[in-house]
Amino acid sequence: MMQQIPEMLDKAAGKRVLCIGDVMLDRYIYGTVDRVSPEAPVPVLRLTETVEMPGGAANVARNLAALGLHTIMLGCVGDDMAGQQLDALLQGHPNIESHLVAASGIQTVMKSRFVASNQQLLRVDVENGAEDIGVASAVLIPAIEKFARDARLIVVSDYAKGCITPALFEACVKVAQAYDIPLLVDPKSRDFSIYAGASLIKPNASELAAATDRQTRSDGEIEAALRTLANVLPGSDIVVTRAGKGMSWLSGETIAHVPGTAREVFDVSGAGDTSMAALAAALASGAELASAVELAVIASGLAVAKSGTATVTAGEIRSAGTASRPMSAPILFERDAIADQVRKWRAAGLRVGFTNGCFDILHPGHLSLLEQASARCDRLVVAINSDASVSRLKGPSRPVNTELDRARLLSGLSAVDAVTLFEEDTPAEIIEAEYPIQIESQRLRRGSGGAGGASNSPSMFCVCVFGCWNISMKKHYFTSSPQSPSKA
Repeated sequence: MMQQIPEMLDKAAGKRVLCIGDVMLDRYIYGTVDRVSPEAPVPVLRLTETVEMPGGAANVARNLAALGLHTIMLGCVGDDMAGQQLDALLQGHPNIESHLVAASGIQTVMKSRFVASNQQLLRVDVENGAEDIGVASAVLIPAIEKFARDARLIVVSDYAKGCITPALFEACVKVAQAYDIPLLVDPKSRDFSIYAGASLIKPNASELAAATDRQTRSDGEIEAALRTLANVLPGSDIVVTRAGKGMSWLSGETIAHVPGTAREVFDVSGAGDTSMAALAAALASGAELASAVELAVIASGLAVAKSGTATVTAGEIRSAGTASRPMSAPILFERDAIADQVRKWRAAGLRVGFTNGCFDILHPGHLSLLEQASARCDRLVVAINSDASVSRLKGPSRPVNTELDRARLLSGLSAVDAVTLFEEDTPAEIIEAEYPIQIESQRLRRGSGGAGGASNSPSMFCVCVFGCWNISMKKHYFTSSPQSPSKA
């Protein structure tokens, strides 16, 4: 299967897809908690950063675009600041063509999550009655036929907020049949019969259980539930997502199970959107359903390893296919190459983090630093001191491991997306030369808890670029990005 992934992604790139559904604005309020309120037994969150990104169906569009597809987004928002911000975020992505209807009688759906130490403390939702959005969504029906003409397929993302009315879905079915293109549905209703006419429907295990009144824990139970649903939706392929157990699918009389890959889970927010986007990308490339499901399993596995409403790029999926590369082939970027890679990530709307250190003798403190830094951004770049730089900082007996060996070890960690090298004593020059931003810098004394792991040694430069949080620091350095502020 891995040999087919690059071909699928290459064929999918540039294909036009139409995405319709309940769009929303996802807001993440990050902070630290170190005390309990004297007013009530609740934690006090000290605000450090607020990040907004497209959510719901808009996150499906964002994932489709990250995989290289040209995505047309149709949805409804309120005539308010949140709606304007959501539209601006979508319009800011080079692969997304946003056509949101702003209605004065509704509020833009918004989910605000309060997070400390990668744990959600509280979620606050702003939404409307389904009938309110349903009235507004009627104006989308003429646009469906207009934009479906040149689309390879249609994706309907139903979050049960009211956009996907029976009339709108019927319009999707008629257009898909007229143009002979697949219609993919991510459902929310308990009554799946309303999705009759879909080419493919993708519930999760809980939704499948609710729709069929069957248990969905084991493979056998999943198979029984799939057959029950197939009787309700004859002719539709069914893919069910099963969290860490992977995915199962039914097509005609065939049922198969695709196991997931064991990963540390940071956040499941938006993983279903990522799997839907991967399925759509594979089918848009002309791949068979079996291959599409395997691609979706890989993509969703990458998504849950990130914090926030995540996206997964085609490059990441390709890299996942080479995760078993030999130790003789580390990911070590030259300066020009890392600058080019960062530009590509940012052009895709991704948030790039940067940290540095000698990383001479890896220990659990290093791993914790890298994992938590990675959870605060979409891509993490690690810059390591060259052998000569380490010797100047730590003495002639260091490093214990050569720069090549240190790069090999770091590139094998799931938290690290790229490794680069600097010859200077600090990474100030590489940051200022290769990253198109201005940053505030400060030299910090490094103690035993720092990235270098040694005390009483010369000070090191320690920053975070594009807002990624380096937990070894007592200060945060944030910079604004001209791209949409997306955070995985």
